[in-house]
Amino acid sequence: MRALAGEHQFFCGEVSFCHKSPFDRSSLTHWRQRLGEEHLVALVQESLSVAHKTGALATRDLERVVVDTTVQPKGIAHPTDARLCHARWRSWSSLPSATAYRCASYRRVAKRAAIMVGRYSHAHQFKRARRELKFLRTRLGRVIRDIRRKIAGKEKLQGRFAELLALALRVLFQDHWQRGPKVYALHAPDVECIGKGKARAPYEFGCKVSIATPATKPKGGQFVLHSKALHGNPFDGTLGPVITELERQTGVTTRRIHVDKGYRGHNHKEKFRVWISGQLRRVTRPIRREMKRRAAVEPVLGHVKAEHRMGRNHLKGRDGDRINAVLAAASYNFNLLLRWLARLLRALFQAIATTSPSVRLV
Repeated sequence: MRALAGEHQFFCGEVSFCHKSPFDRSSLTHWRQRLGEEHLVALVQESLSVAHKTGALATRDLERVVVDTTVQPKGIAHPTDARLCHARWRSWSSLPSATAYRCASYRRVAKRAAIMVGRYSHAHQFKRARRELKFLRTRLGRVIRDIRRKIAGKEKLQGRFAELLALALRVLFQDHWQRGPKVYALHAPDVECIGKGKARAPYEFGCKVSIATPATKPKGGQFVLHSKALHGNPFDGTLGPVITELERQTGVTTRRIHVDKGYRGHNHKEKFRVWISGQLRRVTRPIRREMKRRAAVEPVLGHVKAEHRMGRNHLKGRDGDRINAVLAAASYNFNLLLRWLARLLRALFQAIATTSPSVRLV
């Protein structure tokens, strides 16, 4: 483990070398839960403050911003009805009290039925696939009724099984064509299905995240000015709360906000500060140049998702979604800061070498 290396222990403040890990792997989880999103936002604020002090980010860069949304996928398998029914049945065996109060066991037949649903669907034999899915749902209903009969009148067991039975009933009676909230993963029941119109991924399972970057060209790169997870699959035009938090976070009032056509009908109170791509009225030459920079947010989204762990969120619950969005933005900003400071240090060394030829830089 890297934690057992001497330099890492010295950095963590150890006085002498330890032959065991200096911290538990759940320590970072407890740290994130204690702070929460409202305190972790300070990391993004500090990265922007350091960038402003070192010249990587100017005040005018904070006045003209680009806002866009993306999907933060959750760390779940692709949901199917057969997989959810089989996983719900299989989860009962993890509880000792469940096995003690269950009458029948469908371990082998349920596993085979879940496998055959996938095979029949792949072969386009949908009538046989529906038959196996019906078999799975029938057995899941039997297990639910068996457990209900066995725990009747026992308050302690009823309290323990209440949440599990409620989730099992949602899985049992939901269908792929129904509208409204559905269960897509048993360990993450709050996951939402979001359709973004992509050919390779028509639907993504997670939550929306709003990202704001400068519309100009800062010296240090395209910093993330604001990042927030939006639950409930809201309309993209919910721009008012995002801009309010952005201004409170940076301390600068935004003068121009550039968005794509998905923000038509937005709810920002300053209508004339928002510029939608493709707009023709009131567009001057400087504003047209800024509108061409709206696409600068797209590579930022790609880097944050591919290199800073927004591409697959493994943190639990909605709090985990909010925390991961903020930490990914802070990580991206600190990466830009390190590159900017390295450029400054390199320029300083070159200046010293040119002014003092006798000084040799190794």
